[in-house]
Amino acid sequence: MRGVEQIPWIYDLGLWWAETLGFIRWRRWLAEGATGWTLDVGTGTGRNLSWFSAARAVIAVDPSRHNLRAARARRPGALLVRARAEALPFRDGCFDTVVSGMVFCSVDEPAEGLAEVRRVLGAGGSLRMIEHVRSSSPLEGWWQDLIQPAWTWAAGGCRNNRQTERAVLEAGFEIDLTTHRANGTMRRFVARVAASGPAAERSITGE
Repeated sequence: MRGVEQIPWIYDLGLWWAETLGFIRWRRWLAEGATGWTLDVGTGTGRNLSWFSAARAVIAVDPSRHNLRAARARRPGALLVRARAEALPFRDGCFDTVVSGMVFCSVDEPAEGLAEVRRVLGAGGSLRMIEHVRSSSPLEGWWQDLIQPAWTWAAGGCRNNRQTERAVLEAGFEIDLTTHRANGTMRRFVARVAASGPAAERSITGE
């Protein structure tokens, strides 16, 4: 069974509803801050593609041919590549910005995906991310854990209880706390490759 995230019209309907409730501001922040050569990893149906105002060029990747077909209809001139985050078909250091909007909850091997993001980022490059994470509330976190794996099966791979911020740090990035925003279990931030390597214990602003 394809999960709802892999059925483009359902995926788009859910995101449209979230955007009407204010998520559109975060989406615009995600894309409009991208500069230089930009990779939109996990582009889905291409809802970010209209907002890359400062990027020199944008390449969008997604593992789903259904999503890419919808993205092509939305942005006929877009550069689209079918690929998984864990196996990006690009040379080392070729991007200035990598954008990830609600993606790493669904990546099968997030550590491998983040390692690939780090590999394709050039010196001084940035990862701009929006993600939902495991709640810091014990009760809500327990509930998120309880509904796995049923949620993952129904949603087509989403794990809404992942601690993605920690995974980003463990992958050798450093989160710019001046960019960090939290809204419930939602997070947005900019991360760059840490000079000192992985830093799983660096503090992150909570909810």
